[in-house]
Amino acid sequence: MIENIENVELQFLTLDDYKELKEVMIEAYSSMSDSYWKEAQIESLIDKFPEGQVVIKINNELAGCALSIILDYKAFDEKHTSKEITGAYSFDTHDDDGDVLYGIDVFIKSEYRGLRLGRRLYDYRKELCEKLNLRGIAFGGRIPNYHKHSDTLSPKEYIEKVKRKEIHDPVLNFQISNDFHPSKILKGYLLGDESSNEFAVLLEWNNIYYERHTVKAATKKKVVRLGLIQWQMRLYKNLQELMQQAEYFVDAVSGYRSDFALFPEFFNAPLMADNNHLPESEAIRELAKHTPEIVQKFTELAISYNINIIAGSMPEVKNNLLYNAGYLCKRDGTVERYEKLHVTPDEAKVWGMQGGSELKTFDTDCGKIGILICYDSEFPELSRLLAEEGMDILFIPFLTDTQNGYSRVRHCAQARAIENECYVAIAGSVGNLPKVHNMDIQFAQSMVFTPCDFSFPANGIKAEATTNTEMILIADCDIDLLRELNQFGAVRNLRDRRTDIFDLKKTVASSK
Repeated sequence: MIENIENVELQFLTLDDYKELKEVMIEAYSSMSDSYWKEAQIESLIDKFPEGQVVIKINNELAGCALSIILDYKAFDEKHTSKEITGAYSFDTHDDDGDVLYGIDVFIKSEYRGLRLGRRLYDYRKELCEKLNLRGIAFGGRIPNYHKHSDTLSPKEYIEKVKRKEIHDPVLNFQISNDFHPSKILKGYLLGDESSNEFAVLLEWNNIYYERHTVKAATKKKVVRLGLIQWQMRLYKNLQELMQQAEYFVDAVSGYRSDFALFPEFFNAPLMADNNHLPESEAIRELAKHTPEIVQKFTELAISYNINIIAGSMPEVKNNLLYNAGYLCKRDGTVERYEKLHVTPDEAKVWGMQGGSELKTFDTDCGKIGILICYDSEFPELSRLLAEEGMDILFIPFLTDTQNGYSRVRHCAQARAIENECYVAIAGSVGNLPKVHNMDIQFAQSMVFTPCDFSFPANGIKAEATTNTEMILIADCDIDLLRELNQFGAVRNLRDRRTDIFDLKKTVASSK
């Protein structure tokens, strides 16, 4: 099913969705008779708290839903039932001035399970909780496999065995993996839930950003989390094995709720080992044959792990010409292409590679970003043009063999952060490929750079990886700090440019 996905979108629930919603609910709770929410109840939820009712649609078809209310939590006994917490399912207990987001329901259509859509819904709840400055999330979680063990285990013993991975419970395992911790056992929580013997687990998540008795500023901070992959070059048996390693890293950075995963330039170069007997110019074209399949796989991973993937770069043949290109695979299912405009003398001489012609920013759910492949970062005009289009984060996938080559990329990248008042993230490869001509050694230290001003690190380095070591690097970038810098910085590189004496413009890209 995933290969047919063209669009994944999170939307607020409306009454127009009810007919489709009812069908999904009946399927999701097939073991419980008459368990679906009635239209009047859904209407009540939407009227009382529209932000708390969201659906995920795939190709405009409803795939999942999350329902919630806000409670004044201290008004309820911790050992409550579903009926009590919802005011006999009227949801009159909702309180706009409450302090806890309470989860009413989450369900996913069976054909879309395995895409981590539930994680996406829980991420939305966490972000909503932070946005509304609530102290946490709570809900009663079912334990649908408990009936298989109720003769020998108490609910407490069952939960402990699930936590130790001795017993698999699909619901409780999922909640724990999404950072919810079991707090109490709720007896008689949901009438008719025979699979759980009508027991539930009170699950809670604490908002570490909660500020008690404070008035939040009107302008809310936008913090974007970057996940950089410092990739180890090693030989792989085939493309499947290489993409297994790529998925491992996507899973790792996604686990930290990263918004972006950045791979290095030519991370797939190890696959050229099978064609090492060919001239380099032919071997690179053989490698280019893998590019469409890699892009498709990254598209699937972006959707499945709810993360925007910047797929480094790969060789690609267009109209019989060889380019160095990459793809931005967004978590909403859309894909955009970028290309290396300046190829190095070695790329042109050894591989016969051509420079691209299109330069643009990309709109994402985290704002505008730019992507320049390696050598392009050493031409300041490119990033300045992107900054003029509103770029906040510049991503630079690179591949350098020697330390002096790396130093060029590093220092130019840091200059781009200062002069364009943006964050710059660079990610490269490490290790050796003795069986691949022209790709035998690599040197890298992946980093995130900032402008140099009082709100940022004094040395302009937000985070840095260990040199020549395979690892990931996670860094948070506060976009509103860039806005403050632009207005109130000690220096204002963008605003103070002397455009009265020089001009910079972008020509129309030629078609290929």
